[in-house]
Amino acid sequence: MANPGFFQRQAHARRNTGLLIVLFLTAVTLITLAVCLVGYLVTRSQTSVLPFHYWLTSSHGLTTALAVVLLIGVGSLVRWADLAGGGSRVAKMVGARPIEPDTNDPEERKLRNIVEEMAIASGVPVPDLYVMDNETSINAFVAGYTPGEAVMVVTHGALTHLTRDELQGVVGHEFSHILNGDMRINVRLIALLAGILMLGQIGHFLLRAGFYSGGRSRNRDGRAQAAMGLIGLALMIIGYVGVFFGRLIQAAVSRQREMLADASSVQFTRNPEGIGSALFKIGMKGGYLDTTSHASDMNHMCFGESARMKFSTLLASHPPINERINAIQPGMLARLRSRLRDTEPGQKLRQDTSKTAGKAGLNDLVNQVVAPARGRGSSSPLRSSLAPDTPQLAEKLSTRVGTVSAQSEAFAVQLLEQLPSTFRNLLYTRAGAIQLCYALLIFDLSPSIQKQRLALLTEHPLLGAQPDLLDKMLPALARLGETARFPVLELAMPALRKLDPDERDALLENVQKLVAADNRVSLFELALTTFLNRHLGLGAEQVVPVKYRNYRQVMPALRRLLSLFARAGTDTPEDADKLYLEAMAGFGTGQEESRAGKVSMRELREALEILNRLSPLLKPAVIDACGYCVTHDGRVDVREYELMRLVADQLDCPMPPL
Repeated sequence: MANPGFFQRQAHARRNTGLLIVLFLTAVTLITLAVCLVGYLVTRSQTSVLPFHYWLTSSHGLTTALAVVLLIGVGSLVRWADLAGGGSRVAKMVGARPIEPDTNDPEERKLRNIVEEMAIASGVPVPDLYVMDNETSINAFVAGYTPGEAVMVVTHGALTHLTRDELQGVVGHEFSHILNGDMRINVRLIALLAGILMLGQIGHFLLRAGFYSGGRSRNRDGRAQAAMGLIGLALMIIGYVGVFFGRLIQAAVSRQREMLADASSVQFTRNPEGIGSALFKIGMKGGYLDTTSHASDMNHMCFGESARMKFSTLLASHPPINERINAIQPGMLARLRSRLRDTEPGQKLRQDTSKTAGKAGLNDLVNQVVAPARGRGSSSPLRSSLAPDTPQLAEKLSTRVGTVSAQSEAFAVQLLEQLPSTFRNLLYTRAGAIQLCYALLIFDLSPSIQKQRLALLTEHPLLGAQPDLLDKMLPALARLGETARFPVLELAMPALRKLDPDERDALLENVQKLVAADNRVSLFELALTTFLNRHLGLGAEQVVPVKYRNYRQVMPALRRLLSLFARAGTDTPEDADKLYLEAMAGFGTGQEESRAGKVSMRELREALEILNRLSPLLKPAVIDACGYCVTHDGRVDVREYELMRLVADQLDCPMPPL
């Protein structure tokens, strides 16, 4: 059976979303009843006293209930619409500044290098990066609706106080949230809390208006204004009680995800002391966001607690620092504290530890630490063919989804080291990223044919062919070979996402012209155009809902997909037919077509759109069936991997390099 980790966590994240909506609807119902009770007590008269349940079904009660529900609903919808821009909107909400891809700041370059390594190793496009310049605390978060459009925000303190290994541990933690689908829940929680909070804000307004106005006009409508003030007080109390329980639910769910993300960071980096030391520094220096009014809204999204709040035992979105460090590696805290005593003056250490004890209780653990074993594997030249050994091929490809291995990290580090400096810097600019898309389609052609293809493009200062940039890119791509095509495209995604909608459409049109120039579509051209449409096309940031919960509903799409893989993985029609039937055996009803038919680009895209609506727990079998086709001969060449990478990307299943 496929790896239960990634796919079950995806399914669990979707179930958590539904559960949270149910819980918040329950909270809205209770708040509505509480407001109706206040309305009942204020409006009832001594001559006509109806029981509460009768009043509730009267016109007054129904009007009050409807007004409360609409108020909460409008508050949540307004914030939901405000956050429709995805992760970039959340980053701007907290005042974060985008880190330019070609930044020269050494601390920002360090972060970008770590993020690029992790992105290539895990098979996701490089996230956009932001920094909160005015925050000296240590914290970070990711936001967005899909892995391909995620953004990562770090505080200035995280850049300046953390070493490379510590920052890598934080990045690995945040990548876990990207891969496990936590970002969608986090953004939706902000919107859900906003509606409940609006009720308390209106109550606060009525309270001030009633009592302050009542004091100035005591002789006129004094009772009405006093009543308004009392209603405002009741609404404010009810509203903030609702927020209390909302944050209680939020914290309970968030704590589980934080522990999982810590464990995933260790798995990704294979360096438990990196994230452990980062957590220790947060315990010493703090992670509170003091320059934004949205600190409490962001608390569940951040690497550490971002807001000071009372009842922290109940409302904290993260487990205590000491528990997190101890869960990563028993006894690590003793080693970290011993190291601090060796480097800090005694007086400062006593001050810091007393402050830390008050915040997080880090004085409770004294254990033995095991030194981490960290290795990156030996370096080897990039190859134009990927050929894993037999033991690796025996492993189902779905077990690799959403993971980072030592081999994939070594591949990412080595690739980045081999990129020419000028070539890499061009990937960080809009013009260079656009020319990369063109270069990927023509770099293996003769110079004369390259000129013919580029002549098809309309002249444009940004979107047209730029020979001076292409002359720097084409030789580098030819030297790096086919293996580097998708990784360098992922490096260029932050720059491509900066294109305006019209520029994106024009780029996709130009790419399609180059693909159609020879009246045939190669596997890489198919993968490239589908990848760009998926991440730059209309609705790229939208979440794809689950629609199908069994394979019978998507059988035509499965047949098309596996027909293509069977034909791509064999040399003769007879072998393709045999491989197709073997791949379909796990899904079929015994009435499968006996031949692997041809599949057009349009049919493949339609099939992948349908299969992406499968339940997460049904997707591993699709990945494994495709993997069976590409590994049946004991090797995986670059074109087969790119086709495999295409399918995984379209199914929102990050596939690391093989």
